[in-house]
Amino acid sequence: MIKAVNIQKYFGNLQVLKGVDLHVKAGEVVSIVGPSGAGKTTLLQILGTLDSQSNKKESELEINEIDINSLKDKALAAFRNNHIGFIFQFHQLLPEFTALENVCIPAFIKRTGKAEAESRATELLDFLGLSNRIHHRPNELSGGEQQRVAVARALINNPSIILADEPSGNLDSESADKLHQLFFQLRDEFGQTFVIVTHNEELADMADRKLTMIDGQIRDE
Repeated sequence: MIKAVNIQKYFGNLQVLKGVDLHVKAGEVVSIVGPSGAGKTTLLQILGTLDSQSNKKESELEINEIDINSLKDKALAAFRNNHIGFIFQFHQLLPEFTALENVCIPAFIKRTGKAEAESRATELLDFLGLSNRIHHRPNELSGGEQQRVAVARALINNPSIILADEPSGNLDSESADKLHQLFFQLRDEFGQTFVIVTHNEELADMADRKLTMIDGQIRDE
């Protein structure tokens, strides 16, 4: 599913990733923990094709058996939209749009028809317990509800991979627990692969594998 070999990343003279190797199987839930500044988010952004490694010629990045390093910008954007869903600590919902409209955005980017996109979005919001909130804007939703809308948005294009960066870091403990359980329910229901960067040890320990990053390298499992 994901094969990353010798991933390095420099910001100026600062080396943030120092030859990271990572293999993730289809349907696996992998957590990545470690101190702030260890390179966790940078690695997630590279896996999600939002950023690129500094040593493309000496590294490998393969997702769904596709060589990411060989893709040009337009093909890379299409791949990202079709295959990868993102969940962030701060939900990044657009305040002027309803829950339904926010969820539909990636589908519209994919050029899915309005009726089909709204039907799929409604199904997801219903699955996530938000059927009575679909026409509410973000400021009318609780933090947990907003994050579930963000989860629905990540799922709208049926991606094979969900990348989550501190997904429960902005939630109270009850909402966080519900979100953590939801990830495993989604994996069982839809078969997605999850890579989750988190400081929440409870969530990290629930994963099929827990990886620790220290100083730009994965040190242990």
